[in-house]
Amino acid sequence: MQLQQFIPLIAFILATYSVIGNDVIQTLGTFLTSNHKKKWWILWLYAASILTLVIIYGWIMHQGDVSYGRLDMIPLPEKMAFWYIIPPLVLIVLTRFGLPVSTTFMILSVFSSQTVIEKMILKSILGYAVAFVFASGIYLLIAKRFESKESITRSEKENTKKGWLVAQWLSTGLLWSQWLVQDFANLYVYLPRQLTLTELLISLLIILVLMAFLFKSRGGKIQEIVNTKANTQHIRSATFIDLTYAIVLFLFTELSNVPMSTTWVFIGILAGREIAISYRLNKNEIGKSRKQIFRDLYKVNIGLIVSILLAYAVGMLNLMEV
Repeated sequence: MQLQQFIPLIAFILATYSVIGNDVIQTLGTFLTSNHKKKWWILWLYAASILTLVIIYGWIMHQGDVSYGRLDMIPLPEKMAFWYIIPPLVLIVLTRFGLPVSTTFMILSVFSSQTVIEKMILKSILGYAVAFVFASGIYLLIAKRFESKESITRSEKENTKKGWLVAQWLSTGLLWSQWLVQDFANLYVYLPRQLTLTELLISLLIILVLMAFLFKSRGGKIQEIVNTKANTQHIRSATFIDLTYAIVLFLFTELSNVPMSTTWVFIGILAGREIAISYRLNKNEIGKSRKQIFRDLYKVNIGLIVSILLAYAVGMLNLMEV
């Protein structure tokens, strides 16, 4: 058999590995941080169960399309050349440097028309703005009660209370399910738009195995971004972050089927949160928070620029082959 026939499978595995290493931690990062004392396989089993339910539900309800319709405007190429493997490889390299790159732009752009790319960028920018404003508003209201040093000190014992533990695991489950609906497209763009049962089960097994490696390593390099934010190791704080993130993703899931960058939403949530906490609790730290926000924006824009360049490069290679 020719190597050409294996390119979609190889690309899917690489894309899964790169997306899990970069994007998944932005969704489950606070969950891993605030539950760092628990065994990794318990956390993996919880996330894996939700992922399995979401992917099977999508496969049944959308006649084999696990992307929940987000690949409707992005057809599968008739012939997938070896250069389609380049984007996930680049993403793996950038992840090694700890850059929170948008996998949506990095992976989907090479398959998309200019019109679709423009729609993805506009929706992602809107997602960042909405997330920033929404998180800022929420944390301006709750910062003093839940994020102050005194409150955190009092809550140390509460971190072991079942109420907050249950709330945090439920908010993580909600966020994880909404993220999967958005980002399954980044993985399955390399595979047929309607999967057979065999294809579904094999792809699911690959995802779960690669997720196990991520959980065992406690998140890897990208986890450092979560760890640098205020109070993310506390279950109460992690609960509010996850719930805010989940609500914003749900709103944009309902808005349209155009793929969007969940990374931009994630960065927007953290930016609005940091600014609000600094304003309410320590105004002297606002300057430092601004620097962190611009640093994170700088990182995600590097990914956007690289993604667009890759999209044009692949387009040119396709034209040259024709």
